[in-house]
Amino acid sequence: QVQLVESGGGLVQAGESLRLSCVVSRRIFSFTPVSWYRQAPAKERELVASVTDVDRITYGASVKGRFTISRDSAKNTVYLQMNNLKPEDTAVYFCHVVLLSVDYWGQGPQVTVSS
Repeated sequence: QVQLVESGGGLVQAGESLRLSCVVSRRIFSFTPVSWYRQAPAKERELVASVTDVDRITYGASVKGRFTISRDSAKNTVYLQMNNLKPEDTAVYFCHVVLLSVDYWGQGPQVTVSS
C-alpha cells in the first residue's frame, strides 16, 4: 500500500504564499511523474503541476509564473510553492502518483485565499 501524506494547506490573504508538501511512502523511480491537482467546489479536478526527477515539469495555465513544483527524491517528497495567491486558487489540493498502473491520491489539504 502506498500512502501520500500532504501538509501545508491553510487560509491566507490574496498575494500571500503557501508551500504544500507531499511525502510518498515508498521510493519513486526517477521517470515517474508526481503531480498536484486541485478541485474547487462545483468544478472538475484540474492539473496544477507535474514533475519527474529529470526536471520535466508541466504547469497548468492558470498557475504558470506563480507556482513552482520541485522534488527531493532522497526524501520521496514533492513540494508546491504557491506565490501571489489569488481567491480563484481556493480549492482542495491533491498529490497524485501512478505506480504499477495504480492511481494514488493524497488526502487533499484545503487552500483558502481570501480577497
